[in-house]
Amino acid sequence: MLKRIILLFLSAVLFFACGPSGKDPALARLRCEFRENPLGIDITQPRLSWEIQSSDRGVVQQAYQVLVASTREALDNDEGDLWNSDKVMSDQSVNVRYAGKPLGSGTDCYWKVKVWTADGLESGWSQPAYWSTGLLQPGDWQAKWIGLDSAFAWERPDDPYTRLAARYFRKEFQPEKKIKKATAYISGLGLYELYINGNKIGDQVLAPGPTEYNKRVFYNTFDVTDQLQEGSNAIGVILGNGRYFHMRAPGKIRLPQVTHYGYPKMICQVNITYEDGSTASIVSDNSWKVTANGPIVANNEYDGEAYDATKEMPGWSQPGFNAATWLPVQLVEKPGELLVAQLNRNIKVMDTVKAVSVKEIKPGLFIYDMGQNFVGWVHLKVKGAKGDTVKLRFAERLQDDSTLYMDNLRSARVTDVYTLKGDGTEEWEPRFTYHGFRYVEVTGYPGKPDLSAIEGRVVYDDMETTGEFTTSNKVINQVYKNAYWGIRGNYRGMPTDCPQRDERMGWLGDRAVGARGESFIFNNHLLYAKWLQDIEDAQSPEGSVPDVAPTYWKIYSDNMTWPAAYLIIANLLYEQYGDDQPIRKHYASMKKWMQYMKDKYMKDYILTKDTYGDWCMPPESPELIHSKDPARKTAGDFLGTAFYYHLLTLMERFATLTGNTADVAAFRELGANVKTAFNNKFLDKQGGYYANNTPTANIFSLAYGLTPADREDTVFHHIVNKTLNDYKGHISTGLVGAEWLMRVLTGYGRGDIAYQLATNTTYPSWGYMAEHGATTIWELWNGNTADPAMNSGNHVMLLGDLVVWYYENLAGIKPDPAAPGFKKIIMKPLQVKGLDKVEASYRSVYGPIRSAWEKQDGTFNWHITIPANTSATVYVPAASEQQVKEGNAAISGENGVKFLKMDGGYAVYEVGSGEYSFSAT
Repeated sequence: MLKRIILLFLSAVLFFACGPSGKDPALARLRCEFRENPLGIDITQPRLSWEIQSSDRGVVQQAYQVLVASTREALDNDEGDLWNSDKVMSDQSVNVRYAGKPLGSGTDCYWKVKVWTADGLESGWSQPAYWSTGLLQPGDWQAKWIGLDSAFAWERPDDPYTRLAARYFRKEFQPEKKIKKATAYISGLGLYELYINGNKIGDQVLAPGPTEYNKRVFYNTFDVTDQLQEGSNAIGVILGNGRYFHMRAPGKIRLPQVTHYGYPKMICQVNITYEDGSTASIVSDNSWKVTANGPIVANNEYDGEAYDATKEMPGWSQPGFNAATWLPVQLVEKPGELLVAQLNRNIKVMDTVKAVSVKEIKPGLFIYDMGQNFVGWVHLKVKGAKGDTVKLRFAERLQDDSTLYMDNLRSARVTDVYTLKGDGTEEWEPRFTYHGFRYVEVTGYPGKPDLSAIEGRVVYDDMETTGEFTTSNKVINQVYKNAYWGIRGNYRGMPTDCPQRDERMGWLGDRAVGARGESFIFNNHLLYAKWLQDIEDAQSPEGSVPDVAPTYWKIYSDNMTWPAAYLIIANLLYEQYGDDQPIRKHYASMKKWMQYMKDKYMKDYILTKDTYGDWCMPPESPELIHSKDPARKTAGDFLGTAFYYHLLTLMERFATLTGNTADVAAFRELGANVKTAFNNKFLDKQGGYYANNTPTANIFSLAYGLTPADREDTVFHHIVNKTLNDYKGHISTGLVGAEWLMRVLTGYGRGDIAYQLATNTTYPSWGYMAEHGATTIWELWNGNTADPAMNSGNHVMLLGDLVVWYYENLAGIKPDPAAPGFKKIIMKPLQVKGLDKVEASYRSVYGPIRSAWEKQDGTFNWHITIPANTSATVYVPAASEQQVKEGNAAISGENGVKFLKMDGGYAVYEVGSGEYSFSAT
């Protein structure tokens, strides 16, 4: 099987290298459920997508044909024994649902596609792609959950700082015949590593993905055909604690209630098909053995990992190892209701970082500067005597005396410990912890380490970087780089708030709009689709949606602003990726929450509840975390009602998409009543502003369509006045107001103010963070002066809609909401004084979209790329149609460029796919 996957990959590489030939369109990036060649999915009618590549303009798919076969040989012979769609007249190239024979567990599916275009060209068959199904029915699992539901004398499971060693499991077996195919299915909680015959299986780390463990547990699938051998074989599994075993004993340290699910456990099944067609399964059961007396003597996400190389067990996952001192495993209770295939990608080591300096600040105490705040761990190289112990501590900042600044880490000990075995040069890195850091303190190192002694491992979800962005402004470029590092550092199988202190939770409010900006930089579709399931799994029976998901902290404060992310992100996945499945899947749950909030907190159509307000707005004093000035705060009932109205408009849209026609009218009617009540209560008709006239209050009134049309200009004037005068041209919002700040300013004609906010380097601003040495985004605008109780140096919540504004406004790359997934694109670059150049690209589900514009000597030059099977509405900055050229020639309506209108300083055109070069004088 692995050989077949490699052949598929090499065929694809050759295809991409050659590219489309002549005028015939070519097909690339075949995906099944938004993944290339996924193994072990548990969707019986998966959706298939492909990209059309052509250098021609105006390429539109007219028809497609899909073949799916059970063997590569059948596919090569153009036999679709599982599905032959025949020629389907459709322009759909994204999310074409499989409609072939019913698929059973462990089915191999090889597929390819061809298309016909509107101008009569035929692509020919694509290179083959692949997917396989997992274990689709509970009865397919013959394996049992195994573990040890107890601690050992050397462990401290009940201490405030819990310590529990890794569990090592093993099983030997001997295949009866010659193997044709072998597939491993495994889940290990909290975290696992799988070995066969001494070799680690897969390149994932910190697997499987985190979930609401009492509801849903993920398993992963691996093709292990090439790892098995004739004769004796051995399976080994190491279990780390992850989020399953609690990191803090309840009530011992001042944290919210930390969920404890139990001791680590695992389930593993290797299904074997022999050459003669017979089958066998190697399963986890009470014949396996286990020990906790291995080299990983402690592992804790907050506190680090301790590894004693003197306790290594050479050959422990190979045949013939003497496990006489190991214990028999226990059969244990299953952890949750569902055991399902993990569709989102696992976490991987995605990059490396070299140290830029090392200083000995005290005898034997060395401080490494990695030059960049990031998330992961370090790879250690060391040579010394047996029993020597090296300690590594991690921090984001330094004190004035060059020691680590630890105050903002709260109770997290963030310490890795390596004990040497004394056998030449030793290399080590942890398995079951991670850190957020720029600086590393090294103590106990034999001699003086040089720069090569440690190397940083950058660890986050295995997802494609889809966006690139640069401008002529250095501040914007640095802030974008900081955002890039901060965003990827907080992908951990869930979107976390911070990676360094004793928190690292999936706060909903942090990502409500930020997720959209992130989606331009990273292909985060599968991660956020998975997170929506976490949210539904965490919903209370009454309908309450938590503030944190998965609920490793049990916080249900019944906000509107934080749980709103549930609906907002579902809408994002539809608009950005063309995926309506999350809306369909979670519609009932979202409706239940909306009804719950209405029944419990709505009075006279005012939603009276919101807890956090405009979280982390700039306070009036540099040492404060939260403002105490009532004039800066936006009332909870205002935010609750504004958000409730906005979510009603989304629910109306969702009801239409899902065919819940009766709900459409109900949501619309309720929305009309809420809007009337909102304006009656919060609109100051004499002053022309909302609530207490904070910029945040006025921003949401406009952004959510609550302001009467004849009042919009006056309300917007108050935002401008407050920003320029009261706040001296600086940002005034917290994470909630920042969700719409840049787009409202730009949409109402003051992109210049948005640009000023984006390029400020004085407090408070994103540029201020960069000016003060930040290489990620801070939790607080005053993160260098505020109380260390809450000043993470790697947070993304204050980005708000900044990254959205970068791509949609500065670069001018925006999906048309009427044709989701960038099937239709709106290209409208913002022009402001002081910005002379923007280059950006975004890889949509249809292919790359590019925008590169520059102002030079009074001429605006703009090169754009529109992917095949899409079209775009293009806004060229110009005073008249006559000022615009394309390809250095006047636009005549030929060659795929159609003039539509003049609109507010833009000449507007309609174009099909292809590359275009516009200029305007």
